[in-house]
Amino acid sequence: MAVDLSHVPHVVELAERTAAFVREVVVPEEERHDGVAARGGEAMRVRLQAAAKQAGVFAPHVAAEYGGQALDMRGRAAVFEEAGWSLFGPLALNVAAPDEGNMHLLEFVASRAQKERYLRPLALGEIRSCFAMTEPAPGAGSDPAALSTRAVRVPGGWRIDGRKWFITGADGAAFAICMARTSGEPGDRGGATMFLVDADNPGMKIVRHLDTLDESLYGGHCEVDFDGCVVPDEAVLGEVDQGYDYAQVRLGPARMTHCMRWLGIARRAQEIALVRASERRLFGSRLGDLGMVQGMIADSEIDMAAARALTLQACWELDKGHSASQSTSIAKAFTAEAVWRVVDRALQICGALGVSGDVLLSRFLREVRPFRVYDGPTETHRWAIARRALRTATR
Repeated sequence: MAVDLSHVPHVVELAERTAAFVREVVVPEEERHDGVAARGGEAMRVRLQAAAKQAGVFAPHVAAEYGGQALDMRGRAAVFEEAGWSLFGPLALNVAAPDEGNMHLLEFVASRAQKERYLRPLALGEIRSCFAMTEPAPGAGSDPAALSTRAVRVPGGWRIDGRKWFITGADGAAFAICMARTSGEPGDRGGATMFLVDADNPGMKIVRHLDTLDESLYGGHCEVDFDGCVVPDEAVLGEVDQGYDYAQVRLGPARMTHCMRWLGIARRAQEIALVRASERRLFGSRLGDLGMVQGMIADSEIDMAAARALTLQACWELDKGHSASQSTSIAKAFTAEAVWRVVDRALQICGALGVSGDVLLSRFLREVRPFRVYDGPTETHRWAIARRALRTATR
């Protein structure tokens, strides 16, 4: 079966407008705040998103009824990569994690009332959100079946108890999508349910901000405590005990949108290195005329082209309604490492300039390194890839 990886004209045009918007409007903000989101504050988010709406590039991924342009996964690949040229580009377009993945999940799973209450204001950029699944050891992490946060029925609803951590964007989020066990025991493959928890619920509290390498995501990475957190029956997202199935609705596409965004930063790093290699002279020639530097530049071009092709292949499968588990794992594992290599080579080519704060390469390096852990460590994906391959071989 042929795989069409080309983009239709309106996607190409939107990607071009996104590229211009990010370079002209977003990059100056990013450079002003050294790529650290907290320095810009909520005022910067509001300002950038208003500018994106004015430019007609805001929320390209959600349905038109919620103010978006309903791009499929392949269309998102072109536009999100251009947004990812800046660390703040995804925020400006409202396609940053975790909100983008939560919008995708809510569109597929939420009831009409839940969409109006949570999805619409989220898609419009009026609020932010978070996704509360990961737990401190020995709870859910790389193995989601280790889920230990529990929800039990109470009159009129559910009581949630448990501790979550590394919850991106929790500080300032209007609501959380919380995964809790409603049947079975930690280690069981089923029995999870998703709940919509408003931030003003007295049973949900932010315990602390984690100190992490990356600082470009709004609301940081937080530890969140659910202690006697009571929610009504209408807070159940989808059906009881189906949370793991819904997680797959979110996680596969979210892994690909991470790949798209970080490819933008890889391209940006490569361009910085190319300019430096073209202008810097030493040992009687341009830096770019040296064979070792040319090899690094070529390897980065190969890494980016391969990562983009793998991502598009997985997106095509998702658009066709396939599970794409193998393709998304392959694309995520490869791209996470490829982006790191590209940024690392760019920093090396730039030498002392790359290590300095005069360009943002050192910030990019800190931002892309956790991608090899987030949304499943590379080793977990390799394990899953091998298991699927072995199952195929023994049929």
